[in-house]
Amino acid sequence: MQFDWVKRDNNKDIIVVFGGWAVGFAPLAHLQGDVDVLFVSDFRDISADLPDLAQYENKSLVAFSFGVAAYAHWQAIHADPFSFKVAINGTVTPVDRQSGIPPVIMQKTIDALDPDSLQVFLMRCFGEKQPYLDADIAALKEELEIVQQRGAAPIVDFDKVIVSDKDRIFLSANLKRAYENKDFATVSGPHIPFGAWSRWEEVVHVA
Repeated sequence: MQFDWVKRDNNKDIIVVFGGWAVGFAPLAHLQGDVDVLFVSDFRDISADLPDLAQYENKSLVAFSFGVAAYAHWQAIHADPFSFKVAINGTVTPVDRQSGIPPVIMQKTIDALDPDSLQVFLMRCFGEKQPYLDADIAALKEELEIVQQRGAAPIVDFDKVIVSDKDRIFLSANLKRAYENKDFATVSGPHIPFGAWSRWEEVVHVA
């Protein structure tokens, strides 16, 4: 796991983001608010403890895409530090025909992964062509293989679930099926929906 302090201004609230695969923090960088922000990525190993968050009055989680299952696996071996948890366009069954990414699609993604196929993935994430991403393909492929092998995570009781209506990565129908017994909010947009918001409090309850 990699921890990056995106904002550290000694605010009383913190938002910890368990991010998605390959895309980094850039899609959320425009969000404003009086909160500190810690970004968590690289889920090849999920054993690490979070940095000490004891100073914060309110601690919230935003888990996005594969970050949803990664957090659920992480919480299974760590105490839950969060008072409010949001899941966005991801499930605790990341590789699943009915409620995640179908296994056949996941395997094809792994087998074909190269700089060109990564650009196709990014285009599907954002709903439009993206600038070229110079990425460590071997590391990204290893992360996908570990996500595949790790499998389903324990269920987490998220306080808020957000589903995009045009998700071409997890597929909106699979997300809705995964959360059919839970209230969820629908946002109009692709897998990466953060352009719909300008402030953190639109995503998570900030005191």
